[in-house]
Amino acid sequence: MCTLEQRGRVFVLTLTGDGEHRLGHSLIGSIRAAVSSVAAAAAAAGPGAALVTVAEGRFFSNGLDIGPGGIPPARVGELVEALRPLAADLLALPMPTVAAVTGHASAGGFLLALCHDYRLMRADRGVLYMSEIDIGLPLPPYFVAILRAKITAAHALRDVTLRGRKLKAAEAKEMGIVDVVCPTAAETAAEAVKLAEQLAARKWNGNVYSSIRISMFPEACRDSVEVDH
Repeated sequence: MCTLEQRGRVFVLTLTGDGEHRLGHSLIGSIRAAVSSVAAAAAAAGPGAALVTVAEGRFFSNGLDIGPGGIPPARVGELVEALRPLAADLLALPMPTVAAVTGHASAGGFLLALCHDYRLMRADRGVLYMSEIDIGLPLPPYFVAILRAKITAAHALRDVTLRGRKLKAAEAKEMGIVDVVCPTAAETAAEAVKLAEQLAARKWNGNVYSSIRISMFPEACRDSVEVDH
């Protein structure tokens, strides 16, 4: 599912294996447990920490685990709701977060990357793709809130959500969705750790960092923790 490694003040969360890292109940639960462990360890150690999320294989994450091998499409709402608290966990995590997008990131996998403060992406393979328009599924409100918070250019948000445009790294950087483009997966992961080390070295107060992030993206943070009744 995933592993968690501490490298000094940087925590590296790795989605392991060569699969598509589809977000089913088990993987979501595993990631949430790792993020909780990071928060607890950082609180005990004091100021100065950062998280990097990376994946092995061709995929960063190919979205929710629906269809063959996953839950039936009719029950997709279960996974939509299961992913919501993971988004909330990342948006409230009291430290800088960096996504090393080392492969395809689709739908929920794209959202997972957007929940991080910084995104680095490999140039030689992989796309960012919000597939809901193409597969005939409405975007959940908290997806929309996070997309609007993290994709600020109107034309970029339109192309991602209403056109289903598949973005390679250079295009995503032009749109302001990706911060850094690296030649390969290995270089993407290495640069992500380097950035995280630089951020952790600032030794910011984690609670202050989290509160500022929440104040910057109030709608995204609110919608990711609210449960519709």
